[in-house]
Amino acid sequence: MSKMKRDFVITLACATSISLAPLGRALAADADTMPKSHLLDLRPVAAVTLAQAQPGPVPMPTPAPAPGSAPQPLTLEQAHAIALKNHPGIAAADYRALAAGEVFKQARSGLLPQVNLYGSVVQAQSANTRIMAGGLNNPSVFNRAAFGAGVSQLITDFGRTSNLAASFKLQASAESQNAATTREQVLLAVDRNYFGVLQAQAVENVARQTVDTRQLLLDRVSILAANKLKSELDVSFARVALEDGKLLLQKAQNDFDSSLASLSAVLGYREQQQFNLVEETPPPIGYGNDVAPLVDKALRDRPELASFRDEHDAALRLARSLRDARLPTISAVIATGDAPSHDVRLPNSYTAGGIQVSVPLFAGGFYQARQHEAELRAKAAAESLRTVEDDVTRDVRIAWLNLNNSRERLRTTQQLSRYAANAYELAEARYKAGSSSIVELSQAQLELTSAQIGETSARYDVLIQESALNYETGGMMGAAPLGGSPD
Repeated sequence: MSKMKRDFVITLACATSISLAPLGRALAADADTMPKSHLLDLRPVAAVTLAQAQPGPVPMPTPAPAPGSAPQPLTLEQAHAIALKNHPGIAAADYRALAAGEVFKQARSGLLPQVNLYGSVVQAQSANTRIMAGGLNNPSVFNRAAFGAGVSQLITDFGRTSNLAASFKLQASAESQNAATTREQVLLAVDRNYFGVLQAQAVENVARQTVDTRQLLLDRVSILAANKLKSELDVSFARVALEDGKLLLQKAQNDFDSSLASLSAVLGYREQQQFNLVEETPPPIGYGNDVAPLVDKALRDRPELASFRDEHDAALRLARSLRDARLPTISAVIATGDAPSHDVRLPNSYTAGGIQVSVPLFAGGFYQARQHEAELRAKAAAESLRTVEDDVTRDVRIAWLNLNNSRERLRTTQQLSRYAANAYELAEARYKAGSSSIVELSQAQLELTSAQIGETSARYDVLIQESALNYETGGMMGAAPLGGSPD
């Protein structure tokens, strides 16, 4: 019998040497039911898992490629470029900015000469036909075939058209700033989803290691129980731990697929794409202990604020234009042409010119009401600007606090991971010595897994919060709007 036990121990040790030692934490036999000479020496396995539990980059599994296609490598810079090119929201914002630029051109055209070509062929019923109803004048109608051109040039309207054009130009600038805001929002979403996929990959890797470890535990405890060296209770606890690990892995895999779907959508793809993300950890951003410079930078650089300022200025210029609408309009008009076929009472050609003066005298308060409306809207735009400035100040402070908190959380989770690894090592030693049960060892293993997941989440949360603070201070990108500035 003693020889049979020695042979069993040798066989089990060989199985240990070819098992997934880098992934698992082996459990030894209970000292109450097995002599110490028969205990398995699992210190090398514990040393490997302790090294894996130390802070550092967590290896990420390669996402499964779609049928018939291999996952394409994707860096954060490439993701930014794809989103800026493909995202429909960015294209829509750029089109709106271009459309606003065309509205400015429409308003500016009033300052340029207006040229029209005319052609008329008229056959009167009799030589003395006159229009006698429908107007204050009664013009004669003569047989004729004539062509000509008319030119009209605004001399002055005392600033009405120029202020109107300036208002639309500021509105076009506001739309350009809105387009820049849209791009920054899309880039922030890209960063969040990109780091979210990396985070999901790292958590999935931890979950897969946990399943492999607990599967190894169940296999070993089952062998010991089959040889009457462990109880069925230990086997039951090992099975519960394995199934719990499988649930963790299933959730991690679902989170990874969801994160990849979100990343594909924010990149402008309708269907989910398979990517092999390249982890590029940017250098940490040092913002110091004073948030005031960040607030000043945000108030200066945020495109939303620039848009609201442009809209406020546009409302002021529109109010001036509507005020000037009550002033006279002076224009020069020239008309010239030729009549190759006409009544004998008409000349062969004609040329005329003059100055037209239009003075609005009374319109029932229409012009004054429009001016007051524009002035009130300008005041509303000023108050809206103050509201947005207050919101930006608040958002910068919150983002700064969140970043500091995420960095503290990362340091805490790193310590927690080290302490959980030490606690697992002690629990494993107590289990080997026979002074504790598998429940204590399973609990230590659960806490270590939780600590590793917490550290992984905290590491990527720091990157996400840094990106959020960059967005809040207006520093996501410095590219000019695709539409450019209006003429």
